[in-house]
Amino acid sequence: MRELISNARCVLFDFDGPVCRLFAVRTAESIAHRLRDLAADLSVSALLSAELRASTDPHQVLRGIARRRPAPGVVSRLEAALTREEISAAATAPPTPYAAALIAALSTRGRQVAIATNNSPLAAEHYLNRHELAGYVAGRVHGRTQDMTRLKPHPDSLHRALASTRTEPRHALMIGDSVADYAAARSAEVPFLGYAFDESGAERLLAAGARDVVRSLEHVLTALIAPASG
Repeated sequence: MRELISNARCVLFDFDGPVCRLFAVRTAESIAHRLRDLAADLSVSALLSAELRASTDPHQVLRGIARRRPAPGVVSRLEAALTREEISAAATAPPTPYAAALIAALSTRGRQVAIATNNSPLAAEHYLNRHELAGYVAGRVHGRTQDMTRLKPHPDSLHRALASTRTEPRHALMIGDSVADYAAARSAEVPFLGYAFDESGAERLLAAGARDVVRSLEHVLTALIAPASG
């Protein structure tokens, strides 16, 4: 842990999970349902597979429809609707314990902090402003674009974060809570630290191959601020 954090000149955070619990109040399942309702209003319900009809993940619904290449404007309408939902969710999302303190401590100790997320950058920026964290990130929020093929596990958001911080992959660290985060970090050749809210999340990351997983960011904060022994 100490080696991971000491070697990192830049730390890339996934947003939903490591920074806050975005869908703790406005649940992901309810938003996925609203996206399916909008798909029906746009007359593209036929593009929903059985898996997408049952999905509780709004990103999976959006990406799944986009892969079927619907008429122009459909994906934009769905993405805009998801962005609105995420911005609303950001207004009530509870912080992940120790995340704000870790972000501040990294920044004040000379590390750059960036966000690499599948969520809308507008939602992340809303949350960061609300919790007075925007100054530590300094605009380095790299989120969903109109190209749904570049959502994680594609490493696009990590590549953009590295470019914005002018950091080589080996001098960065990605903190993420999903297998997609881990896969994106591997593709970008960025060291990875898993954050798991519960035991099942930790098991998924470890089963995917992640070597370092923590159940609390307090451990990362302690590794950063504690004096080195010897």
